[in-house]
Order: sequence, then structure tokens, then C-alpha cells
Amino acid sequence: MNYLCKNLFMVHVEIVRVNNDFGFEGKDASGHTVKMDSSPESGGLDFGIRPMQMLLMGLGGCSGIDIVSILKKQKQNVEGFRIFIDGERQTGKEATLWKEIWIVFELKGPIDPEKAVRACSLSVEKYCSVAATLLAAGCKIQWETKIIS
Repeated sequence: MNYLCKNLFMVHVEIVRVNNDFGFEGKDASGHTVKMDSSPESGGLDFGIRPMQMLLMGLGGCSGIDIVSILKKQKQNVEGFRIFIDGERQTGKEATLWKEIWIVFELKGPIDPEKAVRACSLSVEKYCSVAATLLAAGCKIQWETKIIS
């Protein structure tokens, strides 16, 4: 099925089972793909990323894009950027949502520390749609910024 989404606020993705019981491949409207699977403990074959881990990756990607965009507008030279994310899920519930997430934004370059902190704050607290989604679901997000010269 060839599906074209013309509304910028509408998104279309396809998910197809391609490997054993729980191995799925997701594809967006541009043809980008990602592999997903369940853990071996729950019947998966480690074919791909766990869907809940992918949500954390989405958080990192979304906030990373925001932060670089903000810092570029402030004429800051971001020479390198890594984001480390740890998360803890709820226990004793179905579905097990993210309960708490810790992020370390590690920026490299001659970056004003105050501008870096402000950019990270704006992303997590205002602009990042993934963060907003997680916060609306009751998740607590903590973060810190490190600058490496």
C-alpha cells in the first residue's frame, strides 16, 4: 500500500513481522527502517531494539535536535554531542510505563555553559514532543549537562 500523508501533523508508519514470532520491522513514509523484537527472556530472538528502548532513543533524538538547533541560533559551535539515557519502568502494573528517566547531555566544543543548560532546559521542558508525551504519562525526567572542551 502506497500511503502519502499530506498533513504535517499526521504521520504514517508501517510495522511488519519479518523474523520469527516477535521480530518486527518498522518503516516510515520516507522508507527509513528499524528492527524491533522482544527480549529472549520473553520469547524474542534479539533481532532488534525493544520498543520501549526505542522510546528512550526517540527522546534522545528529539531533544538532541532541539538542543543543537537552539545552540546554533546562539552561534555556539557544537563539535560533538552524545546523550546518555537511563530509565526505570513501573513495577506491578500492565502496561509498565517509564517511571523515571535520567539524561546526561554531553556536549563538546567551545560552548557557553549557561547557554548549554538553557538549551537543554528548553528542549526537555518546552520543545521536545517525546519528553512532553512521557511527562504527560507521569514520567519524571531528570537531566544534566556536561561540556567537554
